[in-house]
Amino acid sequence: MENVRRAGMPGLFAEVRDGDTTWRGAVGVADVDTGRPVTADMRHRVGSITKTFTAAAVLQQVESGRIGLDTPIGRYLPKLVPGERGDAITVRMLINHTSGLAEYLPYAYPSLKAFPVLADTGPQSMDDNRLTRFHPTELIGMGVTAPAVGAPGGTPGVYSNTNYLLLGELLEQVTGTTAERYITRNVIERAGLDHTEFPAGPYVDGPHSRIYEAWFGMIDPPRDYSVYDMSWVGPAASLISTVADLNRFFGMLLAGEIVRPSSLEQMQRTVPVVSQEGKVIDYGLGLHPTETPGQGTFWGHGGTVWGAGALSMASADGKRQMSVAVNLQRWNRLDSSGRPQPHPIDDALAALYRVAMYG
Repeated sequence: MENVRRAGMPGLFAEVRDGDTTWRGAVGVADVDTGRPVTADMRHRVGSITKTFTAAAVLQQVESGRIGLDTPIGRYLPKLVPGERGDAITVRMLINHTSGLAEYLPYAYPSLKAFPVLADTGPQSMDDNRLTRFHPTELIGMGVTAPAVGAPGGTPGVYSNTNYLLLGELLEQVTGTTAERYITRNVIERAGLDHTEFPAGPYVDGPHSRIYEAWFGMIDPPRDYSVYDMSWVGPAASLISTVADLNRFFGMLLAGEIVRPSSLEQMQRTVPVVSQEGKVIDYGLGLHPTETPGQGTFWGHGGTVWGAGALSMASADGKRQMSVAVNLQRWNRLDSSGRPQPHPIDDALAALYRVAMYG
């Protein structure tokens, strides 16, 4: 962890569990101006790790018979995904990102319109939207009307937050309560997570770090985005949690205590998906595996929002777990061809993950 800080990360904190043994640590600062240190119990925006919680909630509703995994989304939400696409895109395709629906973010944030051509993007609209209250159906509309990124069910799929906002609307449709409220009651509280919640406003309650966004060197020095309205990602990426809560959640999920073992099996059936970084990864239903030759498979999810990042992975048997949180994002500057350049933080973090997972 000290190596990650030396490589340029302001602050990071982690928890590693191995059977009955738990290790927690924190290195660096939570505020670059005051030098206030990070601590391992801080609450943190965990980004797309939220997707695992949302996927688990949908699978609970599949178990109760209210949602069909292979039922077309148009059957439930005909106004949001109308016509032939509504008939062709199933609930499963939304959860594993094979729907072909585009990412709404470049349409909601005008300065990101050129994404994935990073050199032509800029951070201006991130600032402009600090306190913007988006409505999920407005964002979904942007993703649905944008040009499709693939045929429904085609692989590789393309990772898209539009899918998970639709899953939020689906949960609301079948449960009669908001996705956030349903997930809080039936996933977060069921797992006994005392420090995990959807934010009600732009603030993180309790002890937390400032979070710094560099947007590929275009924000220099990196800017603090710890006060931010998270309605731009809702049930796709807005959760606040702690490294201890994340480990508890993934441990219980892999033990079949959040969804049934048969549902967990579905979650671990993967397809190739193009990540937001442009890499092809194996992705299941809100879970993805990490495999190292000669070592066991770990399952979990990573997440980033403006300024904050986290990764939580657990061995298939649930005995070894790691959750790591960092308070700087998009530290790589772009080279002359517009691609992110390697940065010492990348290697230092990869080494930390290896040691945390495999000892």
